[in-house]
Amino acid sequence: MKIVTCRAPVNIAVIKYWGKRNEQLILPVNSSLSATLHIDQLCTKTTVAASNAFQSDRIWLNGKEQSLDNPRLQKCLREIRQRARKRKSSPSKDDSSSAGEGGCDPEQMLDWHVHICSENNFPTAAGLASSAAGYACLVASLAQVYGVEGNVSDIARQGSGSACRSMYGGFVEWLMGRKRNGEDSIAKQVVSEDYWPEIRILILVVSDQKKATSSTTGMQATVQTSPLLKYRADVVVPERMAAIATAIKERNFESFAELTMKDSNQFHAVCLDTHPPISYMNDTSRTIVRLVHGFNAFHNQTKAAYTFDAGPNAVIFTLEDDVEELLSLVNYFFPQGEETNGASFIRGIPADLKTPSEELQAAVPFDPRPNSLRYIIHTKVGPGPATEEDSSQHLLDRDGQPKNLPK
Repeated sequence: MKIVTCRAPVNIAVIKYWGKRNEQLILPVNSSLSATLHIDQLCTKTTVAASNAFQSDRIWLNGKEQSLDNPRLQKCLREIRQRARKRKSSPSKDDSSSAGEGGCDPEQMLDWHVHICSENNFPTAAGLASSAAGYACLVASLAQVYGVEGNVSDIARQGSGSACRSMYGGFVEWLMGRKRNGEDSIAKQVVSEDYWPEIRILILVVSDQKKATSSTTGMQATVQTSPLLKYRADVVVPERMAAIATAIKERNFESFAELTMKDSNQFHAVCLDTHPPISYMNDTSRTIVRLVHGFNAFHNQTKAAYTFDAGPNAVIFTLEDDVEELLSLVNYFFPQGEETNGASFIRGIPADLKTPSEELQAAVPFDPRPNSLRYIIHTKVGPGPATEEDSSQHLLDRDGQPKNLPK
C-alpha cells in the first residue's frame, strides 16, 4: 500500500469568479484572483491510500462514506491516472521520484484502487469555499500517490472551479484561458505568502448552515438571465485583474481594499440582476458592510475591506497594525451571545481586545447586535497544499480504513 496525507487551504476571491462558459470542463466567463488562507486556521486534510488489496475505489467525507458516482470526483481520479500513465509511457532520465513506498511497483499501482478519507476543520457548504479546499487537497494527494508533477491546477479546476486557486499559496490568479479544451485555464501564483506578511484576515461566520442556492445553480441562472454579467466579464474584470495585481505587488493596501470591496459589491449586484434574483447576503452581512465603511470613515483612510462570496459570511482584510482595533470593534458591535458547547468565539491567531473609544463607537451607525455571529476566525495569507510527513496524521489505518468513523 502507498499512502499520502495532505492539507490544503481555503481561498477567498477578491476578484470574483461567477459563471461558466463550459459546464463540463468548468471554464469561467472571466479570470479571477484570490488570497490563500493559512492552513493552520482553515484547511481540508485528505489521506489517499492505493493498494492491490482494495476491491474498489471508496471515499469518506467528514466521517461518512460517500458515493463515488459524483462525476467531478470521477473526473479528477481519471485525469490524474491518465497523466500518470502518460508519464510512465515516456519516463524522464531520472524517474526515481515516482517509485512506490515499500516496494510498490509504479506500473502496477496504476491499476490499483484507492481509498480516500477527507475532513474539513470548518463548516461545509456555508460559503467558506469548502469544495475548493476539498478538491485541491484531493488532487494534491492523488498527484503525490501517482507521482504526477507540475501544474495540476487544471485537474483541480474540473472538480471545483475555484479549487485551482487553492493549489498555490499567497495571492493566486485563475486565468480564464481561451482554448476550448481548457488546457490554458489554469492557476498561477501572483506573489507568495511571504511577499505581503502584514495582511490579516477576519472571517465573520454569520451562518454555518448550507446555503439555499448552491454556487453551481446560481451561476447557471446568472449566465442565462443577467445582462450585467457579460459587461462585467468583458469590460470590468480585465481592468480590475490588472489593477489589483499591481496593488498587491506594490503592497498598496488602499487600492487593494477599494478594488476588493467594489468587486464584491458588483458580484452581488450580478446575483440580484439574475432572474429570479439571488440574494446570498442577509441583514447581518449588510450591517458588517456599514461597520467597515464606518471604521474607514473614522480614520479618513481605507484601513479595512470586506468581501462576500456566495454566502452571508464576511471576510475582512486589514493590516497587522490595525487588526486588533478592528477586531475589537467587531467584537463590540457583534458580541458573543450564550456559550455554545464551550467553543471559542474568536479563533485562530491570538489578539488583544480592548473596548473601542467612544469616538470610534459613534462612527458606527447601529447599536450592538449580540448573537448575530456564530464565531470569528482570525487568520492570514498562507501556503498552498502541504504533505504531512508524520504517519500518525494519516486518516486511514494500515488496512486503508478510516480511523475516526463515528460510533
